[in-house]
Amino acid sequence: MTGEGTAVASGAPIFIVMNTGSGEHAGEDVRLVIETTLTSAGRAFFLHEVDDSSRLKAVAVEVVERARKQGGIVVAAGGDGTIHTVAEATLGSGCPFGVLPLGTFNYFSRAHGIPSDPRTACQILLAPRAFAVQVGLVNDRVFLVNGSIGLYPKLLEEREEAKERLGRNRWVAIGAALATLFRPYQKLRIDIESRERRKSIVTPTLFVGNNHLQLERVGIPARDLTERHRLIAVILKPVSALGMLVLIVRALFGRLGKATDILHFGLERMTVRSRFGKRRFKVATDGEVEWLSAPLTFRVAPHPLLLLRPRDAGDDPG
Repeated sequence: MTGEGTAVASGAPIFIVMNTGSGEHAGEDVRLVIETTLTSAGRAFFLHEVDDSSRLKAVAVEVVERARKQGGIVVAAGGDGTIHTVAEATLGSGCPFGVLPLGTFNYFSRAHGIPSDPRTACQILLAPRAFAVQVGLVNDRVFLVNGSIGLYPKLLEEREEAKERLGRNRWVAIGAALATLFRPYQKLRIDIESRERRKSIVTPTLFVGNNHLQLERVGIPARDLTERHRLIAVILKPVSALGMLVLIVRALFGRLGKATDILHFGLERMTVRSRFGKRRFKVATDGEVEWLSAPLTFRVAPHPLLLLRPRDAGDDPG
């Protein structure tokens, strides 16, 4: 989404929800950066540190309500999962939203030109304007990066287990993902319906993206679609272990979009039903996995998130 943005009050207080378990940044260092940067700028701020992820949603809801009453800015400090949780609480509140990316991949922040360096990212929280950013929904669950069913949620669950055992870093995540992809998996048998198509499909996974950077890295063109108020559905045809290896290699070289075993298309709204009357689906949204009732409806949210970002946001600033 483009435009001149929405003016942010110069003295708006800043309410920060920080997940101290996110990524590789030391909590004390990030806290010091926040305190130094915002105090030097003369801005009032309130830092809410969360060391138990099970409390993150409740804290986010409470902080957003405080920010709304005081005309403040809500900030998520953490990885894509933390950003997702705080953004979900912020959406529709009218509060501007800021990000301090502390995670492993940081797809959301990178797609919007927000750097991973905490000091530079903290300066962006002082920006005078916020810009409308498209949000995806599956049923009423928000996703900023992607939502999916099938093999991808399983991959995320097993990746998280590996991180707990071996440490939270990029190589552990990649190794766990590869291990999941080469194990036997159950195929989804679903009916999908959108304005453009109706189709019965058998697939290991259905992936719906809202982040052009993540999709374009593997070779699926997405920027034009997301800028035209679209999500991008990616459907993988059933393949053998060797076929899966070929697709992984294609993805690594940014050529997945040209594979004959991949179907992808843009959509505003899509309904997904089980062909066997399944009442629930395990759904992943921005790395968080939960059960949602069928049918699933993927759609663009009617209202955008008001994001503090550089005016001329580029991709992947670091």
